[in-house]
Amino acid sequence: MYTTLREVLQEATELNMAVGAFNTHNLEMTPAIIRAAVKQKTPVIIQTSCGTANFIGHRNLVAICKSMADEYGADVVLHLDHAKDYDEIRKAIDAGYSSVMFDGSALPFKENILGAKRVVEYAAKAGVSVEAELGTIGGTEDGIAVNPDDIKYTNPSVAAEFVEKTGIDALAVAIGTSHGQYKSKTDVNFKRLAEIHDAVDIPLVIHGGTGVKDEDVRRVINLGIRKFNVGTELLVQWNAKAKECYDANKVNTSNRENVIPCLDVIDEVVEHKISLFKNID
Repeated sequence: MYTTLREVLQEATELNMAVGAFNTHNLEMTPAIIRAAVKQKTPVIIQTSCGTANFIGHRNLVAICKSMADEYGADVVLHLDHAKDYDEIRKAIDAGYSSVMFDGSALPFKENILGAKRVVEYAAKAGVSVEAELGTIGGTEDGIAVNPDDIKYTNPSVAAEFVEKTGIDALAVAIGTSHGQYKSKTDVNFKRLAEIHDAVDIPLVIHGGTGVKDEDVRRVINLGIRKFNVGTELLVQWNAKAKECYDANKVNTSNRENVIPCLDVIDEVVEHKISLFKNID
């Protein structure tokens, strides 16, 4: 069914697994992600940036996710990722998104709390889940780069206060991962993650999941990660395959012949990631 982040992460916590949150970058990619999750028999979180949501259309995305959830009997969440603007968050909620992220990580602590509380209060009226971020995750997200000097790990005691005062459903943590990383792999700060896990009692989220080593996935899940974001790997693999196809085919070739191989690549990436996230001990 079309559901919320709160619901799927509660189940993930009970099973000690993580749910894959995959950024869709175009309309065609969305069904491929959902079908791959259906084959793996797991819930799935479809994520969009504000830019992608405005490009595709919020209600178009909602309609696809609801329709496919009904068709396949799958648990599907539609989540707005890294939204800093309150009006963009309201637009997504009003259009039918089931989950949103307020990213106030660059704000002073008190302003981050106030911004997150405001979103939580509005979202609650529609039964929508809220994720927020504490600490600063490096890399590039939707074309915006973070200065390496501004990267800050999440402070466990501050995280506990933040969660208590905001009422959020999930917390994105800064533990060494980076957005946009795909040529190298991250050295996760497991000690800091363990301290955060001990300090807060809500699901934790990894952003920059493409850069996490396969062998580290189970370890971070055992330390409380319940939502695992993957975006860059999908984008890079799609673009590489699309370039190969468009270069090889004639200009009057049906566009299906260029797009379907890209969908096959998305299927492979999503199924592989989910197999790691659901590897229950």
